[in-house]
Amino acid sequence: MSQTFVLEYWQDEGWYVGRLKGVPGVFSQGTTVEELEENIRDGLCRKPRR
Repeated sequence: MSQTFVLEYWQDEGWYVGRLKGVPGVFSQGTTVEELEENIRDGLCRKPRR
């Protein structure tokens, strides 16, 4: 079953910084939005499941 998440992001000193709304502890950054999305996916996959 797939889930849908909302990526909230902003620019900070040349970086795109973001988090997944409703998912505590999943933050990341990237030089492009695409890189940020890739890093967020990686962070979500590495997050311990409860």
